[in-house]
Amino acid sequence: MRLVDSKKLLELQNNPSNIRNICIVAHVDHGKTTLADSLISSNGIISQRMSGKLRYMDSRPDEQQRGITMKSSSISLYHAMNQEEYLVNLIDSPGHIDFSSEVSTAVRLCDGAIVVVDVVEGVCPQTRLVLKQAYSENIRPVLVLNKIDRLIVEMQLTPLDAYVHLTQVLEQVNAVVGELFTTEVFENEEASMEKKEKEALNKEDNNFYDWTSALEEADDSHLYFSPDQGNVVFASAVDGWGFTTLTFAKLFSDKLGVKEEILKKVLWGDFYLNTKTKRFMKGAQEKAKKPLFVQVILDNLWNVYETVVMRHEKDKVPVICEKLGIKLTARDLRHTDSRVQLQSLMVQWLPLSHTILNMVCEKLPSPKEILPEKVERLMCSRIRDFDSFNIETQKLKEDFLACDSNENRPIIIFISKMFSFDKSALPENRPKALTSEEMALRREKARQLREELKQNNANINRQSEEKSPHEEQEKSAEDENEKEKVTFIAFARIFSGKVKKGDRVYVLGPKHDPSKILNCNIKIDTNKKLKDLQSDEHITCAEIKSLYILMGRELEDIDEAVAGNIIGIGGLEEHVLKTATLSSTVACPAFSEMQYSVVPILRVAIEPTNPSQLPQLVKGLKLLNQSDSCVQVLLQETGEHVLVTAGEVHLERCLEDLRTNYANIPITVSEPIVPFRETIVEPPKMDMANEEIASQNVDKSNTKLEDPIITIYTNNKQSKIKIRAKPIPIEITKLLDRSADLLKAISQHIKTLQTLSMNDKLDNKMEGLYLNGTKHKLSERMLKLIETFKEDLQSICSKLGPDWKDLVNQIWSVGPRNCGPNMLLNHTADYCTKYLHHEKEIREDPRFEYEGSFVNGFQLATLAGPLCDEPMMGVAFCIEEWTLEKSFSDDISQTFGPLSGQIVSAVKEGCRKAFQVQPQRLMAAMYSCDIAVDQKVLGKLYAALGRRGGRVVGSDLQSGSASFRVQALLPVAESFKFALELRTHTSGLAAPQMLFSHWEVIDIDPFWRPCTEEEYLHWGEKYDGVNRAKAYMDSVRARKGLATDKQLVQHAEKQRTLSKNK
Repeated sequence: MRLVDSKKLLELQNNPSNIRNICIVAHVDHGKTTLADSLISSNGIISQRMSGKLRYMDSRPDEQQRGITMKSSSISLYHAMNQEEYLVNLIDSPGHIDFSSEVSTAVRLCDGAIVVVDVVEGVCPQTRLVLKQAYSENIRPVLVLNKIDRLIVEMQLTPLDAYVHLTQVLEQVNAVVGELFTTEVFENEEASMEKKEKEALNKEDNNFYDWTSALEEADDSHLYFSPDQGNVVFASAVDGWGFTTLTFAKLFSDKLGVKEEILKKVLWGDFYLNTKTKRFMKGAQEKAKKPLFVQVILDNLWNVYETVVMRHEKDKVPVICEKLGIKLTARDLRHTDSRVQLQSLMVQWLPLSHTILNMVCEKLPSPKEILPEKVERLMCSRIRDFDSFNIETQKLKEDFLACDSNENRPIIIFISKMFSFDKSALPENRPKALTSEEMALRREKARQLREELKQNNANINRQSEEKSPHEEQEKSAEDENEKEKVTFIAFARIFSGKVKKGDRVYVLGPKHDPSKILNCNIKIDTNKKLKDLQSDEHITCAEIKSLYILMGRELEDIDEAVAGNIIGIGGLEEHVLKTATLSSTVACPAFSEMQYSVVPILRVAIEPTNPSQLPQLVKGLKLLNQSDSCVQVLLQETGEHVLVTAGEVHLERCLEDLRTNYANIPITVSEPIVPFRETIVEPPKMDMANEEIASQNVDKSNTKLEDPIITIYTNNKQSKIKIRAKPIPIEITKLLDRSADLLKAISQHIKTLQTLSMNDKLDNKMEGLYLNGTKHKLSERMLKLIETFKEDLQSICSKLGPDWKDLVNQIWSVGPRNCGPNMLLNHTADYCTKYLHHEKEIREDPRFEYEGSFVNGFQLATLAGPLCDEPMMGVAFCIEEWTLEKSFSDDISQTFGPLSGQIVSAVKEGCRKAFQVQPQRLMAAMYSCDIAVDQKVLGKLYAALGRRGGRVVGSDLQSGSASFRVQALLPVAESFKFALELRTHTSGLAAPQMLFSHWEVIDIDPFWRPCTEEEYLHWGEKYDGVNRAKAYMDSVRARKGLATDKQLVQHAEKQRTLSKNK
């Protein structure tokens, strides 16, 4: 039975100092949901015996079936400690790599995190990822070293070996945290170094140089996990026990006659008890003594496990209980399963929920203790400066830090995601308990109905026979509508103010910029909904219809909620797509974008099995898009509906949701659509037989020798363009990829300047236009970022040779979509561009009018390459010459259309032709696979990878076990059903986790034919083997409806039958 009701939880919500917003994060199968069950059982919501078996937070059927968490869900728990009452808002998050976007949505709402690590598997890839996510959001973590029972029962280590193993796992976790800390310190140091350099220039003595590093001054005393600091719990969630060194310090301080504080400090580390002097000494390892942690804690644990589980000595159980001061029920003592006996014993001796909730309340911060750095990160993006906001917006920082619920404080709420909920399960729609009077009335009504039915039985039968089919159809339609009743609840946290039912608030979209609204005095239409907004509008006004306390599978209705709480908000389906900020003031900025560690890469095309049900599919896809933060729904030019997901498991979940919850129709799913990239490379020096091309005779008929510079004219011959394509070195491509946000902002700024330059009349209308905080100009932070980008690019180019020497001044544009890894370079002698030098104006040149068209042609060419209409990557197009002889004859312009359109077409065609005269290659998307595999089936894993074109990057034996952790690279195109194949071939002894890593060139020409002597010797004149690049290219072309050179009939000879010889 539940210990506290919703009234008590509502009462606790009013004291933000005693609220803890935490999430549980870990790698898949490290025991998060089992741990959550133990914490929930402490509130009497579920039985202690069912914790670990029930998986209460996994409310979806497919979660229960697969045994993994697929969505973040929250529950409010009560905890009392030191005569203080606390409210703990606990969020259980998924560990599977496909659902790491759910971790991002959970981490954004929290102040602290419980990081769970399986002591046998150690630090896994997802553990690193969740630590990075927690660190980037400025939330404080505590550590739970879980599954210690496996060291005893499975690995059968001695207590001393187990202690060594635990110290190694702890070091691994601290190494990851240290790496994150060091990276951040060095990034901050770079910024402060610039200031110091400027100050140094003003000083007279320039011979002095400060060699000290910021890392030496940085405070990392509270950064690392250490048992003596009380932020590490040793646990076994499945058996329901856990302890910190403080737990045993309390138990043994009287017995050893030592103060609790002293014992707490020496229980972890290289300390031992000198039996003669009765003193704690350092150097247990040197003197071959047992450390205190082994002597006092692990020896006792091992004795209990060996007695109860391994030796099954049932008669000794009552003796152990007596010594520990525990009372087991007669039912537990009679139980035949020794593990159940052990669980009952350990839960009473070292209760896990009590230990963890104590640590959470002591070590993790309350909402009132939010850091100023975190507030600034939430309020402004990476490329924006906090000081560039208006004063009104900057004042909101104080409201964030105060976390106050006074009436005069503005309401600030962040919605991290929308989740679907069955309407019938909402508190207001739940059946209520009837009073005795209501029950008597119902009995009377039922009696009267029975009498009427007896009298009119014949009439009713006749009426049912005569009922028209039209009425039946109407009824079935009504039933369908009833089935579709799914509502959306906003998963939100209140950062400031008090919100009540019926309050009207502004819903600020992710692109909302308060500077534009405040400076331009734009009026907001309060009746508009999300679907009515224009592209430049990001504000709607909504009424708070309902508020809920989130209780895992259930919701509790409340009338108001105050700052510091995690709540559910109803009635915002038509105002919020995925994330939004709610506020009582438009001066509030939209919260910075959440950093997702997974890129949606897996695409499938979807259509209804019955074409008439297309409207239901479209409606279902809209609902799915709203409910999942990582999914993308695209409508292709061909009319296909494409679903983009993070991986196979994520895709299966989305399709299941579509079929059963959102669309409720049978759907047909295509084979997975894999994205590729098109690129060019330097002319190869080795042929396919690994022989030098220069030393052989080359068959000229199979090789193209074309001029790399393409000359192209517009249709009316008024403009002439010379283009050459060359491959971009990988270092520059990576830099362009990293700086995508910055490049997009620069391009947007240039477009605005061009619009103003072309139409001087607009100057008056756009007087109030603010770009990134300053009128018609970029903010200081943006200018600094541009300078840093220039310096990085210059330093890379200086190492690459003379061809790339003056690259910074040559960049005209980047693409596709103004932020991609391809460049348009200006090599012309007489036309100057201004991409990274946006302050210069060139209005006098007649070509300036057509610059936008020229760049658009390049953007279109890089968006769809000539191989298979996939985007280009790592290609630089050098414009060697551009001339324009504009004539004003109307006949020509009418024949060929506007000159701007002709320039777009000419540049696009020229770029494609320049690309085709270079050695062309396809680039495949690659997964990095982390595979935990048993030693016995290592060979089968390597065979499975080999069959799919994968390769092993590294493998290492996990200490103390017979399992390997293998790192491999696998093409996304070959990854489908890989997990299933591995499980089948290895009898479930290998489990892969796949994460998108990078794009890799497929090192074979899609149009390759033997042309050197060695190639002719190996393959003959006609190559009949499988060209992997061509197979991929043809499959993409066939899917897009483009022409392929596949011949259905190879030799069109007349068929002769065997029976007749003609």
